[in-house]
Order: sequence, then structure tokens, then C-alpha cells
Amino acid sequence: MAELVYDKTGRLLFTKAMKEEYTLLIPQMLPDHFAMLVSIIRGEGYKVEMLENTGRPVIDAGQKYVHNDACYPAILVIGQLINAVQSGKYDPHKVALVITQTGGGCRASNYIHLLRRALEKAGLSFVPVISVNLSGLESNPGFKLSLGLLRKVVYAVIYGDLIMNVANQVRPYEITPGQTDEAVRRCMDFLLRDMDAGKGMSFKSMVPNFDRITAAFRAIPVSGEEKVRVGVVGEIYVKYAPLGNNDLANFLLAEGAEPVIPGLMDFIIFKVNNREVDVGLYGGKWIKERFCRWLQNYLMKYQHAMIDALKRGGFRAPGDFNELHSYIKGYLGDGNKMGEGWLLTAEMLELIHSGVPNIVCTQPFGCLPNHIVGKGMIRKIKDDYPWSNVVAIDYDPGATRINQENRIKLMLANARALEKEQKEKEAPSHADPLPTA
Repeated sequence: MAELVYDKTGRLLFTKAMKEEYTLLIPQMLPDHFAMLVSIIRGEGYKVEMLENTGRPVIDAGQKYVHNDACYPAILVIGQLINAVQSGKYDPHKVALVITQTGGGCRASNYIHLLRRALEKAGLSFVPVISVNLSGLESNPGFKLSLGLLRKVVYAVIYGDLIMNVANQVRPYEITPGQTDEAVRRCMDFLLRDMDAGKGMSFKSMVPNFDRITAAFRAIPVSGEEKVRVGVVGEIYVKYAPLGNNDLANFLLAEGAEPVIPGLMDFIIFKVNNREVDVGLYGGKWIKERFCRWLQNYLMKYQHAMIDALKRGGFRAPGDFNELHSYIKGYLGDGNKMGEGWLLTAEMLELIHSGVPNIVCTQPFGCLPNHIVGKGMIRKIKDDYPWSNVVAIDYDPGATRINQENRIKLMLANARALEKEQKEKEAPSHADPLPTA
């Protein structure tokens, strides 16, 4: 058994010896994206699993071991990790927990400290915690973010965004229920096989894979009915994680709507862009600004390839990051970047400009930055776009699901009424013309 090693501050380290013996547990946010991330990490020689435990036991564990002032995503992420360790499925002395740290002003940067405190309360202080960050906040001798690993992560994100995009455009209209989910499984199978074999992670091989994915979904027979499209924005965890938003995407489907969910790549480019603009706003070395600009352009190269593939495949394609950024002019400045910052407002504006004025803004109760750039911007957006139909939904342990869903149903009823009114205005008149002399 690997010896427990601590640094000079008393922090338990994940050592090279642990890499051979321990299983890394990763909380789930985006199932398809994270499945590919897990495959990539395995390829680096780690034992790793994405957690799938859900439901009330996860929330109960989070509330038991996390202070009630913490935001809902912290309660869920830490609850999922603690619940997994206590489940009996794993040897608690042979697991390590993985959590991200952005290094920004959001409390998400402190989840790792909340998690360590929760482990102490649960009598599990011997479980090491690994910080995944690009800010130099913490390091561990047994876990390294190499350039090669980070490059592969880009492929997992962009493949995941493409699959999410086409699946959401096809699933509401499939004639035979389940065909979209089967296409997702087939695409994930061949991508994971390729990744396990070290394939599919070059730009040259990625573009044909994009076309293969879009072709798989284009082949699904669909009905011609037009459904209300509903955008989903908000704090990154509750926007994406079914555990965080009470399976919002499937609820919208059940209500006869088409969910439109922005991709993860925009958030990643947003974080890189923040580092670039920091130099202009607060000072810093020119080389940092130059590197961040290069990295942003590198990521946008992949984003453009995905956008082009969607268009070639006959699907609606989102704009790129620069277009998204342009929408906030006159609304927010680049320095507004706590939490999702200006990105959240920009996503709402992009949805409206792309013909999706019906939006659910998912807000974790207690997340002050997102209440400002999300709920706080709705009035200004409605003033400028009176036809927009935005509802802010709070998610927290005490919120009742039926109340959340009733508010979304009301938004959908308004959306259908507005669409009917618009169609009636656009319909040609069939009244007989007045007789002429």
C-alpha cells in the first residue's frame, strides 16, 4: 500500500506510487464529454472512473458534509464524491478524488478546500484530492497535466460538443424513439475505440470523424413538425449536469420542445480570453498576452472545423467565439468575468439572434456572480428584445422540482402563444377582394 506523503503545509499528496494502485474518481457533468476525457486519462496510465451515482443520497451527503452557505454545485459535486467513497463500491484507501479549480474569484476555486474539510468530517482524511488547474494552484507528483494530455482534452471537448449539438437537433423529431440515443452510442463507441488506440486525435483525422458523426444523425428519419426551441444557459454545472438541473433537457423533450444547449468549447475559450484581457486591464507580461492569443486562435481553429462540419451536414451551426463576444458590446465589459461572467449574457443574446428567444437561465441559489450576469441582465435584454421569453430558475436543495417545472411550463405556454400570434400576422389574407365596377 502506498505511503501517505504530505507537503510542508500538511496537504496530502497524490504520489507516483499511488498512480499504480489508486483509482481516480471524477464527478460527472457532461456524460459524453467526460466519457472521452476518462478514456484519454486512462491512456496516460491512470485508473479512472466517471461517477454515475445520483439522486437524493448524493444531495444528502452534500448537505451533511458541506456548509449550507456553499452554492448548490458545490453541494452536489462534493456530495457525489463523498457518496461514492462511502458506497462500498471502492476501497476508500485506494481511491483519489479529482476536482477542477479555475483560479478565479468564483467560490468554485474553493471547492477543493470544502471537499477536504468534508472528507475530514466523514473520517476520510486519508483520501487524496487532486486539483486540475492551469493556474499553478496545486501540484501532485503523481498527476501531471502534460501538453500532450491537454491537446487530447481539446478533442474530447469538440467531439462532445458536436455530438450534443446534432443529437439535440434530431432527438425531438425522430420518428422511431431511441434512434438518436443509439446513434450517440455508436459514435461514442468508435470514438472511444479510436482514442484507446491513440487514433482520432489529430486535426487531419478529426474532420472526417466529424462528417461521419453528422452523417450518422442525418440518416435518422425525422418528422417535419416544428417544435418550440428552448435555449439553456446558466452556471456551467447546473446548465449541463442532469443531476444539477433535474434532467432539464429530457423534461423539455417531454414537453414537446427542442433543447438548444451551447457547447463547452466557448467556456474554455472564454477562460483563455480572460487571461489575455487581464494584461490590458491590470498589467502583466506581453508574452502572456501573446501566448493566450495564440491559444485562443488554436482552440477556435477546432471550433471553426466543427461549425463547418455542422453546415456541411445540413445542421444549424452556432457562431464562433468572436461572434459570441461581439454580442456583449453595450451590455458588459471584458472585466466582468466572475463565474460565467459576460459569457452567460452573451449566450442569451446569441440565442435570441439565432431565432431562439425562449430561454431557461439556470441559477444555483447562492451563486452571486451568475445572479448578476444571468437574472440581473434579463430586464435589459427584454427592453432591447421585447419578444424574448426568458425565465430564471433557481436550483438548490430546498427548491421543489414541481415549482421549477411549472415555471418552465408557463414559459413554454407563452412561447407557443407568441409563435401562434406571429404566424397569424404573417399568414396571407384569404378574404375575397372587393368587386370592381
